Amino acid sequence: MGAEKKWLLTLFSATFLSLIFLLLSSLWAFSSPKPFPAIVQLGAHYPPAFGYYIWGGSGDKDRIFRLLLAVYHPRNRYVLHLSMDAKDDERRRLVAEIKSVPAIQAFGNVDVIGKADWLTYQGATNIAATLRAAAILLRLDSGWSWFITLSARDYPLITQDDLSHVFSSVRRDLNFIEHTSDLGWKERHRFQPIVVDPGLYLARRSQIFTATEKRPTPDAFRVFTGSPWVILSRTFLEFCILGWDNLPRTLLMYYTNVMLSQEGYFHTVICNSPEFKNTTVNGDLRFVIWDNPPKMEPHFLNISDYNEIVQSGAAFARQFRKDDPVLNIIDEKILKRGRYQAAPGAWCSGRRNWWMDPCSQWGDVNILKPGPKAKKLEESVSNLLVDWNSQSNQCQ
Repeated sequence: MGAEKKWLLTLFSATFLSLIFLLLSSLWAFSSPKPFPAIVQLGAHYPPAFGYYIWGGSGDKDRIFRLLLAVYHPRNRYVLHLSMDAKDDERRRLVAEIKSVPAIQAFGNVDVIGKADWLTYQGATNIAATLRAAAILLRLDSGWSWFITLSARDYPLITQDDLSHVFSSVRRDLNFIEHTSDLGWKERHRFQPIVVDPGLYLARRSQIFTATEKRPTPDAFRVFTGSPWVILSRTFLEFCILGWDNLPRTLLMYYTNVMLSQEGYFHTVICNSPEFKNTTVNGDLRFVIWDNPPKMEPHFLNISDYNEIVQSGAAFARQFRKDDPVLNIIDEKILKRGRYQAAPGAWCSGRRNWWMDPCSQWGDVNILKPGPKAKKLEESVSNLLVDWNSQSNQCQ
């Protein structure tokens, strides 16, 4: 009798699970996307699109996926990079999670780098990987207007509708790159030391090492430094990668042996190029808080910083710890984003309820519906453009 009860219980459990699966399947079928993606219209007469490079290291799969959903829009293009220290299984699971998002599956605008690179802290491998991502974006898609770099520790403070709306009134050849030629202490501690990044030639993780000799500050070109987080125009990236002038390659060779080359490479290229030096808007639209005295990385943001974050008028903020509660508040109050769902925009046409992702259905992906946070960002961009128009902040 006991064995019969056990058999009946097993049969009941299997039947119950089957019914649950069928119910979920019917819900998925009801909320599934249209069979064909809407037509993405790109060009000068349409809102701008963005090419995103999002990167992280071992253990950053979940953070990268969350960040991708927070900045996702069908009009944009995305390249994700889990560096070489991440296991292949983590990379495969990231791909599987991306493919589970209906819009991403339909529009096919997210790619994960399969053959990963080493990313050495303070080393030149970071700028090499950034240039590679830009080259991939140029090869895959001709429609995006600006290139945006984000790490797994970053998070947006506005929706993509907000960002595209504000940048619709910005000249598409402008570059948002915080820069200065006043090197200060960096001249002795960053530019004169000669460093070597083993990640360029070793098949294993290793830290940079510094040569005993130093070298003078260059006089063949003027050195600039600034924030490593940039929003660069497509035309400038084509100049850096396709290279009809030798300047980008010459400076890449120099910055191979500079500590934290991502804080100076693009800045020095653009400010030494007659064609692009007047396209530099001196700001990166990032919100950060530096410790006092400043450390190598900015202060980790948390709930106590939320009001300051909201009032900053920035497009992105950094740095955040994994799953910090302040990220949930940003999702809820700013992005209106549900867990494991893309941040909604005007393109999302599905109903908003507990079981359905509103972005699993869509209509016209070329329309925008900016929210109240767009006003703050618009003020920040306008202030930067006032400085740019006065030419007081251009490659000085």
